[in-house]
Parts: sequence; structure tokens; C-alpha cells
Amino acid sequence: MSQSLHLYDTATRSVRPFEPLQPGVVSLYNCGATVQWHPHIGHLRGAGIVYDVLRRWLEFTGYEVRHVRNVTDIDDKILTKAAEAGRPWWEWATTHERSFDDAYDTLGCLRPSVEPRATGHIPQILEMIAALIEAGHAYAAAGDVYFAVRTQPDYGFLSGQRIDEMVQGETEAGGKRDPADFTLWKAAKPGEPSWDSPWGRGRPGWHIECSAMARAYLGTEFDIHGGGLDLIFPHHENEAAQSHGLGDVFARYWMHSHWVTMAGEKMSKSLGNILSVPTITEKVRPVALRYYLISVHYRSSIEYSQEALDDAAKAYERIEAFLHRAADRAGAGADGVPIGEVPDAFRQAMNDDLGVPRALAVVHEKVRAGNAALARSDDDAAQELASSVRAMVAVLGLDPWAAPWVERKVDRRLVEATGRLLDGLLAERAQARADRDFARADEIRTQVAAAGFAIEDTKDGPVWSVAGTPDRL
Repeated sequence: MSQSLHLYDTATRSVRPFEPLQPGVVSLYNCGATVQWHPHIGHLRGAGIVYDVLRRWLEFTGYEVRHVRNVTDIDDKILTKAAEAGRPWWEWATTHERSFDDAYDTLGCLRPSVEPRATGHIPQILEMIAALIEAGHAYAAAGDVYFAVRTQPDYGFLSGQRIDEMVQGETEAGGKRDPADFTLWKAAKPGEPSWDSPWGRGRPGWHIECSAMARAYLGTEFDIHGGGLDLIFPHHENEAAQSHGLGDVFARYWMHSHWVTMAGEKMSKSLGNILSVPTITEKVRPVALRYYLISVHYRSSIEYSQEALDDAAKAYERIEAFLHRAADRAGAGADGVPIGEVPDAFRQAMNDDLGVPRALAVVHEKVRAGNAALARSDDDAAQELASSVRAMVAVLGLDPWAAPWVERKVDRRLVEATGRLLDGLLAERAQARADRDFARADEIRTQVAAAGFAIEDTKDGPVWSVAGTPDRL
């Protein structure tokens, strides 16, 4: 019997059994993009891919998932970059929000249940700030409003930061009573967008946006709050402080994914080492990039290199080639092999804090066994293994017969005939090698290569694939 889902909780610094607040339903909030620029793969891992895999696993195991992923569409950086480009701030934000949406779609991320924008929730933000002032946790000063950090007894529980040593990363303002305090409402500056408030025209601070939107859609208590590792402090610490200050339980589990790095440094625009999805997918298919980004445990960093990406692409192609060979052998048609059951070892890996690397090891074990079954013409065993493999890759968002990876419609009779011809040539080549007729074996390899196919000799027998491109017929 597989264990139930366990997740690492940043707040308790431990792997805890996951028990949703409402039986059969999981409420998930993950911090999305601050839409100041086009996304790189670090953004996509921290805001998209990890929580897409979590959601898919939760849904596979029978939960309804209410998934909220916000958009921060008003921010100092957005205003600065829009001004530098000579474009309206709202047009700049919308342009880059769409760029993120395109990237999420390209990598096969499911759309969230709702994707709220900060600017669409000013009334909820104002209501929350007023309540914090009334509760004695916030104060107004010259049009700004600040959260008084020392009034919140559990401040620092998430990050482990000590108040006297922390730096909020904000521009210091004269109205602050304590350097540790942070901004809830920013007084309007000339030329900047602003909204009416009881404290004068202004705009919201970053942290209050997520507290208000999470509360609006998921209530005062919800199951999981996720985001990138860099959001633990100050963003998530401050979100929790605001919500706890009003008596909200807020998140019951906190998940944080690690960075994508280059030369050991966190990938960021300021370092000039951005790798965008369009740039990378000029070299590899999007499905291979998705495989690459999930193949390392979400709490470990990924050191980007082209070699590692190429290895991931080849690993996925081995899975895909087996599934297509099995489908061709069975005459499965355009819908592919049926989706079967996931092995218990896969289930245990996923339930152990989303252990995707271990889960992929199970996938490849079944692929090797399936190739061996095809080689000995044990079609029943091959079909059972292929159905299991398809079930596993479907959970991971890698199913080659599902959107957005499904290939264009083709005449399956041509595919099946090609497969039979190639299998016949592989059998002849294997016999030639067994007879030590290496000249004939090499001749067959050359013949196959000239037709646009490659042969890979594995311990389970030869496997053919389309050479030079990951596209299949």
C-alpha cells in the first residue's frame, strides 16, 4: 500500500503528511509573475512547472484542486521599465503578462482556476489595510501605510530571520517608525498610477496584494502556498504577518522550489544570464524542456547547461520512441496506447514530497522492460508496460498523445508499415551481428540512416528513432 502524500513544509522545516482542510478538495495559491519583463526558465520553474506537477498529481489521486496563481501587474520595476521604454505602464504589464501565458502554455502548464491581477483587487486590499490599522498592526504616515512588524508575535517563523537583522529591501521613507516595518500602501507620486484611499491617493505595496487575493478566492485558511525559494523573505513572511495579524490562519503548508542557476548563480535578469523559453525551444522541443525542468527535485537547484538539456531531450525521446513503437505494433491508431495504472513504486515516489526524479527512474525501468518485450515479440507484455508508462508520463504532463504535445494527424497505416520494415531490418541486423557479419550489419545501419532513422544499441536490444529531429512521422 502506497503511503499518503507527504510534503516538505518550509514553516516547520519538515516533511509532513498532507491533510486538506476540506476532504476531497485542495486549495492551492502560488505566487505568479511580476510582469516587468519576458520570463526565463527560472521564472517558469518557480511559478509554473513545479505547481503544475503538484496539481496534476493531486488531481490524479482524486482531489479537486482550486488553484490560484496571481499576477503582480503594478510594481516599481514595471513602472520604471515602462517609463524607460516610453510606453504606458498598463500596456507594458499586459504585454509581459501575455508573454508569461505563452510560456506556461508552451511548457504544457494547466491554466489555473483563476489568475487574479493586483490592480483588479484594490477594494479588497484597502479593506485589509484598514482592518490592520484598526487592529493596531499598521499605521499611516504622510500618505503611506506601514505594517508594524514588532506587533506580530510570530514574525520570522517562516524565514527564521531575526527582526533586528532583517532588511526589507525597500527604499527608506521618513514616515517609518522602525526600519523593520514594511509598506502596505504607497502615497502617489507625480505621473504614477494611483487609486483613492482613506490615506490619500496611492497604490498597494507588493505583499498586501497576495494576502488580499488569497483571502478573496480561498478564504482565511487554505491548504498550500507555493512559490520560489527567493520569496520566503520578505514576500511570504510579510504575507503571513499581514494575514495572521487579522486572525487568519492563512496557509497550512508552505512549499518553495529552488532556483535554476548558471555558473552557480541564481538566474535573473540583472545577471544577464536569462534563457527564455523561445530561445531554448529553438534548440529542443518544449516537451523536452519540460522534462528537463521537472527531472531534478523541486527543492534542489538546477544548474543549466546545454549538455544537461540535450541529455534530458534524449531521455524523453527514449520514452516517446518506446510508446510509439508499442502503439505501432498494436495498431493503436492516433489515440495511442490506452492509459493504464501507475506502478506502486511511482506512486510512492510522487507521494514522497513529489519525488519526480525517482518517479522518472520507474518510468525508464518500464521503458527498458518494454523494449525488451518488443524485441522478443512479447506484444502482450509490451502493451501492458506501454500503458503503464503512458499513465506515468500523463501524470507528469509529458503524454505524447495529449495536448500540447500531440503530433499532427497522419496516416497510421504508413507509420505502421514503416515500423514493420524497420523492425525487420533490425532483426536482420541483429542476426548479422550474431553471425559476425559486421559488414552486413554496418550496411543496414547505413541504409537506415539514409532513410532518416537512427539505431541505438541498448542492453535490451536495438531501438530505432527518427534521426536529426525529435518529430515523428
